[in-house]
Amino acid sequence: MGTGGRRHTGRPPSVAHPVIRRLTSKKSMPWLFLSPAIVFAFVFVLLPVIFAAYISLTTWDSLSPPRWVGVKNYEYLFATDPVFLRTLWQTLIFALGSLALGVPLALLLATALSRARLRGVWRVLYTLPMVTNIVAIGMIFWFVFRPTDGLLNRLLGVFGLPGPGWLTDPSLAMLSVILVFVWMELGRNMLLFLAGLGSIDESYYEAARLDGAGNWQLFRFVTLPLLKPTILFVVVTGFISGMSYFTLMLVLFPGTQGGPGRAALTTGQYMYQMAFEDLRMGRASAVSYVLFALVFVVTLVQFRLLKRGGLEAG
Repeated sequence: MGTGGRRHTGRPPSVAHPVIRRLTSKKSMPWLFLSPAIVFAFVFVLLPVIFAAYISLTTWDSLSPPRWVGVKNYEYLFATDPVFLRTLWQTLIFALGSLALGVPLALLLATALSRARLRGVWRVLYTLPMVTNIVAIGMIFWFVFRPTDGLLNRLLGVFGLPGPGWLTDPSLAMLSVILVFVWMELGRNMLLFLAGLGSIDESYYEAARLDGAGNWQLFRFVTLPLLKPTILFVVVTGFISGMSYFTLMLVLFPGTQGGPGRAALTTGQYMYQMAFEDLRMGRASAVSYVLFALVFVVTLVQFRLLKRGGLEAG
């Protein structure tokens, strides 16, 4: 029997430390669970970004201490470097060309696949490039594009057409890379569009059919407007990926700087060569910030066009 009418349970009273109570409170628990991600982002994202900004204002070969030069690296890129502006233009061509070919094709195939039989089998086939090694893909297409005994030129020869030098002609080198990149990204974009199509309520189509809408009217006035968030996501992420991509160029054009006449040299590859082959870390960091500024501006334009004037107009 306890004194004062209170039962004695035999357990000492639980007194939590003030720090533990503060950490386990309702307001602190979300931050406690987010802390590993916050620390990771600070160490591996924010600090490198700040360090790269500082290095872009110096000359540094990663072996000796950095030497402050101010904005001379940026002045060199725009006023003296004979290659940098060309790589920016070629990178834009690669990114926008990949979107112009890949997004409509992925949307068309996803629309057809959403009503096809054996959808699971088709999804697996179209998503195989997503799980295939990039080097293996590059080597396969290197044999496909070979000028003499390549598969593509042999097929053209069956129809009596001359086979061009896909990887040796400067006017076709970038187109060849774009075709391979579109094939690689096709499965990813199709999955995103299939998810967007699956989220559209069938009642919208039924109402449009009652008003006499045909297949094209259904696609133009129902599917496209309701699929606008997915299209925006695919276009923006595809553009960012294309602007920073260069792995495929290294495989298709081994031992060269972007193929014949540097026709397929992108800014990402140029920055890689400048940093890790020439050890010009300051200029390479300046290239990265110029590329970031370009991607940021074009992405804002894409948001403005697709959210206000693009797909809603007409």
